[in-house]
Amino acid sequence: MGKKRFFEEEGRLVWRGNGEVLVLEPWGRNSLRVRSRMKGEVIPSHYALLPEPPEPSEVQIEAGEQKAFISNGKLRAELDYGEWFHNCRIHFYNHTGKLLLEEAYHYGGLKKFARGFTPLPGGDHRLEVNFEAPADEKLFGMGQYQQEYLDLKHSIVELSQRNTQASVPFLLSSRGYGFLWHNPAVGKAVFGKNFTQWQAEASEQMDYWITAGDTPAEIEEAYASVVGTAPMMPEYGLGFWQCRLRYWNQEQLLEVAREYKRRGIPLDVIVLDFFHWPKMGDFRFEEEFFPDPRAMVKELQEMGIQLMVSVWPQIALTSENYEEMRQLGLLVRVERGAQVCMQFPEDSVFFDATNPRAREYVWQKCKQSYYDKGVRIFWLDEAEPEYGVFDFDNYRYELGPAQRVSNLYPQLYSRGFYEGMQREGQENIVNLVRCVWAGSQRYGALVWSGDIYSTWTDFRRQICAGINISLAGIPWWTTDIGGFSDGDPQDPGFRELLVRWFQFGAFCPVMRLHGDRMPARMIYRKDGTPTMHTGADNEIWSFGEPVYEILKRYVFFRETMRPYLRKVMREAHEKGTPVMRAMFYEFPEDLKCWETEDQYCFGPDLLVAPVTSPGAVSRKVYLPEGARWVSLHNGDSYSGGQTVEVNAPLESIPVFLRDGAHSEWIGKI
Repeated sequence: MGKKRFFEEEGRLVWRGNGEVLVLEPWGRNSLRVRSRMKGEVIPSHYALLPEPPEPSEVQIEAGEQKAFISNGKLRAELDYGEWFHNCRIHFYNHTGKLLLEEAYHYGGLKKFARGFTPLPGGDHRLEVNFEAPADEKLFGMGQYQQEYLDLKHSIVELSQRNTQASVPFLLSSRGYGFLWHNPAVGKAVFGKNFTQWQAEASEQMDYWITAGDTPAEIEEAYASVVGTAPMMPEYGLGFWQCRLRYWNQEQLLEVAREYKRRGIPLDVIVLDFFHWPKMGDFRFEEEFFPDPRAMVKELQEMGIQLMVSVWPQIALTSENYEEMRQLGLLVRVERGAQVCMQFPEDSVFFDATNPRAREYVWQKCKQSYYDKGVRIFWLDEAEPEYGVFDFDNYRYELGPAQRVSNLYPQLYSRGFYEGMQREGQENIVNLVRCVWAGSQRYGALVWSGDIYSTWTDFRRQICAGINISLAGIPWWTTDIGGFSDGDPQDPGFRELLVRWFQFGAFCPVMRLHGDRMPARMIYRKDGTPTMHTGADNEIWSFGEPVYEILKRYVFFRETMRPYLRKVMREAHEKGTPVMRAMFYEFPEDLKCWETEDQYCFGPDLLVAPVTSPGAVSRKVYLPEGARWVSLHNGDSYSGGQTVEVNAPLESIPVFLRDGAHSEWIGKI
């Protein structure tokens, strides 16, 4: 009788060999969690995965001598033992027997193995996991990256957080599976022609989750069930948000809000950007410029407008809170050199969001200064956090070295505010945040695409960024309409770009106008000391009367869509359904939809095709098979399965209604 290689232990399939423990266990419906660790039992970590997964489907396990399998509903994993190298290889199949994914083979004398653990000082390992890469596979998701293509096949994706980049390592494959790299380590994913490779610079164990589904919707819903869904979007998240860098005093902000009311233009949220505080890390209003915040919030609320206030995680060395936070151990530790993480606009460090005591300290400061004065939305900026130099081996958190856990920072930053607001009895919490990781959505995170430039190239990139981060499980997403940097309101070229971007923004999960407009104006305190500059005007009437008339129509159309938006947001809350959807999400049987990258579905009923080239007055739009499509602008009807050339003068973005839905909207814009 041969030696037993595989074991069934407490409903899990386990292999032990060469000092490695490999564990596969059911984790939700049609899904498995796969963990492997060298010289020790696997660790019950729950970075993104909820501690209590949903009930699995029907589970079967068979542990033989040379082979074993575990199945959970539509997903089956088969394991085989290699006598020569005493290793174990995994293959994943769906319920029809189709091969979905398999670990790479060692290819004889190369002696390369699918799971590679390189030891590091202190007990961690540098981790590398390799899978075979079928030529016909298309890959989507992974968060937000600034590029103009949706399919990530043949791409290298950095697994780290940066301004404009949000690493959310969930992958949806055209072969019918979803894959979560459940590891917050800095690393990269290589979706090559020869291999798919996942790397972690420092890790305690290998940990990933995989699910099988017949449709993208089934895969996304399974993923949402194990990582959580967004809260229900509050009513003020459905309308128009006004922002600029920056409203520098109380009266200026209030006067903008009053002007919107005088003009009869709906406004749900107005935003107070950074440096309304004395020093970075003071977490309070500067009295000289904001003498009565409580009265400011009260007047806004009487107008039906919510105030969103910026919070940064940086603590300047000159902040009133720095010394106490340093003594209490609430700051990120720099391993070598001066204890400085960032030098904008002066030397500072970040608070340690992985430390529950630090999260509570910051929340209590913000509660006292903002929440108790009526503020109910926070803008959690710099959430990556944005180090001055991204030498991750030089930073340490309470949870561990940055190389091992840094990608988790934005999720825990959101969590600190979400849990604080929840304790105050607030429901349907939404906070704007500049970065996210898997699971951030359950903490009310609305991510935006960071400090992008006011260029047509940057604008085009937002379409793929928005679709892919939605597929990665983050349904609340937005951009700075018009781009953040370098837009001049008097420049005709920028005005055209702004109009096209504003049209796109009307069909994003949240519609928010923001930017650091040119030229800048310096601001000084009464004593003559400088504070942060303010940009040029950025309200919808700031770009000339013809532009104003166009923008106004889209703000009002956003109001027209409010009942529809509410319905779509409920789907995101209840099932994890994206708001901004890849074409193949709604039409998985139409192969052309898997290749269409510059248009998307906004909820189930709208097809949106932004105009992203200067001077363009038309564009080609692909209308998927299986539906009849009606133009939102003129009511023209088209059969699906064809590409049409659509007129798109400056005031018009091509939008089509599926099977004549919402016919009452036709001609509204």
